[in-house]
Amino acid sequence: MTGEKGDGSLTRHGLEEYVSDCVILLDHRVSNKISTRLLRIVKYRGSVHGTNEYPFLIDKDGISVLPVTSLLLQHEVSSERVSSGIAGLDNMLGLKGFFKGSSILVSGTAGTGKTSISGCFANETCNRKERCIYFAFEESPNQIIRNMLSINMDLQKHIDDGYLKFHASRPTLNGLEMHLVAIHKMIREFKPSVVILDPITNLITVGSVSEVKSLLIRLIDFLQAEQVTVMFTALTLNDNVTGQTDESISSLVDAWLLVRDVEFNGERNRGLYVMKSRGMKHSNQVREFVISDAGLELVDVYLGPEGVLTGSARETQQLHEQTGVVLREHAVSRKDREIQRKRSLLEGKIANLKEEFESFQEELNKTYIEEELRKEVMDKNRSQLTSNRGGNTGTDKNY
Repeated sequence: MTGEKGDGSLTRHGLEEYVSDCVILLDHRVSNKISTRLLRIVKYRGSVHGTNEYPFLIDKDGISVLPVTSLLLQHEVSSERVSSGIAGLDNMLGLKGFFKGSSILVSGTAGTGKTSISGCFANETCNRKERCIYFAFEESPNQIIRNMLSINMDLQKHIDDGYLKFHASRPTLNGLEMHLVAIHKMIREFKPSVVILDPITNLITVGSVSEVKSLLIRLIDFLQAEQVTVMFTALTLNDNVTGQTDESISSLVDAWLLVRDVEFNGERNRGLYVMKSRGMKHSNQVREFVISDAGLELVDVYLGPEGVLTGSARETQQLHEQTGVVLREHAVSRKDREIQRKRSLLEGKIANLKEEFESFQEELNKTYIEEELRKEVMDKNRSQLTSNRGGNTGTDKNY
């Protein structure tokens, strides 16, 4: 039976809900000019049932109903790692990247490159031949594709190959619950391994902070149960890097990246660091985040005399140090050449002394040999003379 709601009762007569075994209440609420359909099981005799209000969506594919809360936290976890697409960021995350099935928050002020990080993550996912859904609440797909081309990423190719799917709409298109139902439905149909929501701060326009937090909690629970990695971007309205995001979900996510402006030496540069990353060793350093025609790059921490240097100050200091290195190398090379000359002179002198010593030794040997030869000849002559004399004497006697 169907019945219209009465004044102070579920139906006009008040009898139908009493005699029925199961009563389902449908409601259509409008808040901030956004309508939401809700369903609640008032009673169901002899059966355990949920008592919360559930949003439901009626579209061309039928009716979709989504539970509001997740009662148990028993989803499986994975130790497999997925790359962020930025080599420097992977190095900051233990050289491997994020855990598969984890939730990642990228927050920062306007213009710090949050969408670029998301686009890079989507591009890396599609390069691995895995599927990705990109929910954009601020820019159109064509605008994102065009902007990503400026940093050497062609997302249109992945769309044509069937690995990337965009869903772009203003948050005011539906209520929060309808957005959640639509996201669930698209994920179940497309079966992606990565989901990106950019930015979640725009959802504030159709709900309160607590409602947005409730939506994101349910979405994170659903995606973790499905082992889908999700990346959120959030706009911060101040430079308080230790504060929570406007949606208060920084405590819910597994990894939190914060990008901010670094003003120094009359210019504005970007800095990135890992606020937290559960279950893995990660860097605590602030890295300069460079966006160029070649893509995204994290520059190693550069310490100068006045602390961490970025931008032109870093390049200037590097040039000074390179100049110093060249001058030191030149001085060392000059000293090496001088030492080599001294060594050559010394070796020449040693060779001369050696030659002189050998000549002197040879002269001494020559004199010694001559004396020996003279002595030998004299001894021989003496022996000969003695022999000759002895012979003459004997002859005289016989004669």
